[in-house]
Amino acid sequence: MQVQESSSPRIEATVAGQFLRKLFQFLFYLHFILIAVLTIFLAIRGVVLSGKHHFQPKKWYPPLLASAASAGILSLAWQWMTQSKPSKAMRICFWLGPLMTCAFGILLLLINSAASLSTGAVAIISGVIQSIYTCWVNPRFEYAGKILSVSAAFPPARTAILVTLSIILSAVYSSFLVSGIGGATAIGTTLDILFIVVILLSLAWSMHVIKNVLLVTISRVKYIHFAYGADMETEIAFRDTIKYLMGSVYIGSVFVPIFGSIWGSARTINAIAGERDEFLFSCADCYSAVASTLAAHGNRWGFVHVGVYNKGFIQASVDTWEMFKRAGMETLINSDLTGAFCFFSGVAGGAVSALVGGTWALAVHKRYATEVSIYAFLIGYFMFRTATAWPLACVSAYYVAYAENPLHPRFDSTIPARIQELQRYQNEQIASPDPAQLWEQYQAPE
Repeated sequence: MQVQESSSPRIEATVAGQFLRKLFQFLFYLHFILIAVLTIFLAIRGVVLSGKHHFQPKKWYPPLLASAASAGILSLAWQWMTQSKPSKAMRICFWLGPLMTCAFGILLLLINSAASLSTGAVAIISGVIQSIYTCWVNPRFEYAGKILSVSAAFPPARTAILVTLSIILSAVYSSFLVSGIGGATAIGTTLDILFIVVILLSLAWSMHVIKNVLLVTISRVKYIHFAYGADMETEIAFRDTIKYLMGSVYIGSVFVPIFGSIWGSARTINAIAGERDEFLFSCADCYSAVASTLAAHGNRWGFVHVGVYNKGFIQASVDTWEMFKRAGMETLINSDLTGAFCFFSGVAGGAVSALVGGTWALAVHKRYATEVSIYAFLIGYFMFRTATAWPLACVSAYYVAYAENPLHPRFDSTIPARIQELQRYQNEQIASPDPAQLWEQYQAPE
């Protein structure tokens, strides 16, 4: 059944919600104008004064622009790979990410400057940690590939066109900001370093906005399909997102990366602290509680309700999280690998982009190689995250639609079987004694 509009009810935003949307919309437009003016100013100043400061634009810009172009081409190929062979793409990215990160670290070590050595060491350590994580989550690959295949089957019409245009926009905007970064690098004062940091923050926010526009648009179309068995036109969903929902997209593009990082760090600290040390455990438990609260008020699942019901982002995040709890899906959501798949894809793409730009810069002008490599990594990372926004939207819509009506006949046994499997595992963990406690009891005097 083809629908012209959503068959789900649209919820009117509260006065506070409308104010917050308008505020973030104003802040984004204001920041966009200021960054554009700053970038143009820095680019012109850099060209005019480059000779006085011994800056060589012909050796700085081409490697970075080439890395941005290669990232765009590879991200298009990766989104095709994800669409045609999702299970295979899932496994490839979890091994390609650590490998490419280590290769990026080796390149930085070969540059052999103080900054490159420290950054390269961090990259190699990160690659090792990613490898350990890949081995740890290896048992989840089968379910992750299955849920990705089930939810992303039959993507909405013109998804490839929408993703391609988003990647092209990302490449063009990144290249525009690169001109400003190059202009600031040409002078290199402390104020110019601050300008570079501001431009990179603007790049991050803008790239998240582009990605989340895709996420809201495609998740709405897929939700209508899963929940009502109807097919909504992608153009209508995209038009509504641009016209009515950008305020919530701007808010979510700020909150989700920050809250997600805090939540991820809390889970890591909690796993390291364990329950052996009461002080560390209490601190980790307190931090975990704060992080869980933040994650409940700002998570990527909320984008589905933003698109479907026109809710404010915070309210949508709270509602979807509570819905997951009522459906008994909290453990399932916490163990989902779709977000990790997108992250590892971004890391692999960023590393490849850095290898392209960094190798070129190392060959033509070694002094530029470190900064070019880092900037290329960031650009490649964000472009690959944009390319993987549509499978993330499909999985998010599938989970949210299932949580609202688990008994709907359109859903197979994929999620219920996984929930039962996780419950059995938790019961086995509870039933099995702690080896450390048994050893202490054995050693204790009678």
